[in-house]
Amino acid sequence: MLFFLMEYFRSSAGIKFPSVFGYTSTRMILAALTSLALSIFLGPWFIRKLNALKIGQHVRQEECPELGKLHKQKADTPTMGGILILFSIVISLILWMDPRHIFTLILLVTTVVLGALGARDDYLKLRYKNSKGLSAKKKLFVQLLLSGGIALYLFSTPVQFALEVGDWFQPPVVKERISPKVSWDPFLKEDLEPVQSTISMSLSTKDYAGRVYFPFVKDPIIVFSGIFSIFAVFFMMCVITGASNAVNLTDGLDGLASGCLIMVAICLLLIAFLSNNIDIAGYLNILYIEGSGEIAVYLSALAGACLGFLWYNSYPAQVFMGDTGSLALGGVIGVSAVLLKKEFLLAIVGGIFVAEALSVIIQVASFRYRHKKRVFLCTPLHHHFEYLGWPESKIVVRFWIVGLLLALLGIASLKFQ
Repeated sequence: MLFFLMEYFRSSAGIKFPSVFGYTSTRMILAALTSLALSIFLGPWFIRKLNALKIGQHVRQEECPELGKLHKQKADTPTMGGILILFSIVISLILWMDPRHIFTLILLVTTVVLGALGARDDYLKLRYKNSKGLSAKKKLFVQLLLSGGIALYLFSTPVQFALEVGDWFQPPVVKERISPKVSWDPFLKEDLEPVQSTISMSLSTKDYAGRVYFPFVKDPIIVFSGIFSIFAVFFMMCVITGASNAVNLTDGLDGLASGCLIMVAICLLLIAFLSNNIDIAGYLNILYIEGSGEIAVYLSALAGACLGFLWYNSYPAQVFMGDTGSLALGGVIGVSAVLLKKEFLLAIVGGIFVAEALSVIIQVASFRYRHKKRVFLCTPLHHHFEYLGWPESKIVVRFWIVGLLLALLGIASLKFQ
């Protein structure tokens, strides 16, 4: 909206706005402040509305009686707080992002589709007391359909790099830095540094989508092309769907998912911001992705909204985000990693989410194939520590500390490669 307003007033009334509002860094700050303010100031009104509608959390004790006792005091706490988070993020998108860029559309569609999926799941759980919500197959179908559509778009987009004024939803310019050529002038003195020239190569959208990078390694570890591109499509689908479900599993303690999402978002938004500058991207040996600044703006809004939501979601929680928030926010994180080609880096900085998901997978596999033997006392992983007697607030803070260390490790990987 801001872009349209500035162009309209400049063309019709000759009014010029300060160019600072067009800077990516400025829009990142404003997006974060906008979503933070909206989530904090609308929070009390939103919680009152949820209470009036009796949208409260059901604590189920049939499957885990001991866990039901531990969480008994959380019964009837309002849920579906993810609506507030997503609303704040979308308002920031409307105000501060460029609607003409394809990244804006992809992130918006991801938020709306997965947010609607989570809202439907939450509604069924609240509407019918003994309901488990949507079946896992139905949720997985929608997630795979969305992620598959994004992956296929990246592989089917025509090779066109020039972004012209008025063009909509064009693929971004992607450039890779080739190993620099170093030349010496024999007439230079020995104490002078050699002349170094940097060479960059433009990548087609298919080449960009088919590359897989690993942290601490400069060059791609795998490049899928031709018929093998189908493996890259499946890989993207697994990353997006896995991230969505992993965040959903992590959302089990007051403030746990919100705090971890903030750290992961900050790490990825920094990478997105650096990838939007061709000189910095060349220096760090990462892909230059024109328009990745829009990802940085969106993740800034996500971090701000989660921080504001944490004001009410921290222990003892006044509201839960529910599947409405966790499925959508996890999906956005996964999509951002795919667009930035940092899928494996996401596994590091989002290590808490990975551990939570793996604990469930290991527990289910052990129960099924080891004659109903369990590895953990209860899953996801945070419930295991609850069973060990750790206070909820201590579990959350310790998980945050681990998440912060992993985020710092992810940022360090940009330089140590």
